[in-house]
This record gives sequence, C-alpha cells and structure tokens, in this order.
Amino acid sequence: MRRPGRSGAATTVRASDAADERHLTEFTTTRRGVEGFVEPRTAVSDVTLILVAHDGEWTRRRVPSVEWAHRFANRLGVPSYDAAVVGYPERMREYNRRRKQRGDL
Repeated sequence: MRRPGRSGAATTVRASDAADERHLTEFTTTRRGVEGFVEPRTAVSDVTLILVAHDGEWTRRRVPSVEWAHRFANRLGVPSYDAAVVGYPERMREYNRRRKQRGDL
C-alpha cells in the first residue's frame, strides 16, 4: 500500500505477515493475563494489535484488519477491545515508566 509521506512523496507501508502473527501468538502463549487492544487504521499506519500482559509488558504488530484482530484474540482466549474506545491500561504506562527509569528506552 502506498501513502503520501510528509514530503508529499509516496511511502510504502509494510503489510502484516506470518511473522507478525507468530510473534503475537508467542507473546500471548508465554505471558499471563494478556489483553488485546485493536488500533484502527490511521493516515500513517495500518490496523495494529497491541497485546498487554498482566505486568504491563506489551507488544504491537500490524494485522490484516480489525475483524482479524478480534478473531485472533478470541481464538486464543484473550479479551480484545477497541483502543479508540477504551484507551490503554494504566499498567502499560507504568511498565513504560519503569523501563525508562532503568534506561531501557
């Protein structure tokens, strides 16, 4: 998919692929209390799925569609939400603060 960049020149947005799905599956199956937050397509990115574990650790990957993201989560027994409606959990922000304080970011 090609989209205009800031300079007006077209840029290519990478589509989701099997590696993205493998990563999301691995994250979900190796962590506790995972919830999914589906981010809609925007002017600069395709649909993405953020998975957040019980301790706030999180990951984000491109996915084919909003519907795909919810089906994926349901198949793995993970609650999923529309991020634009519910926002993100506080534990995710706390995790980011802890990483920043340790110098991981």
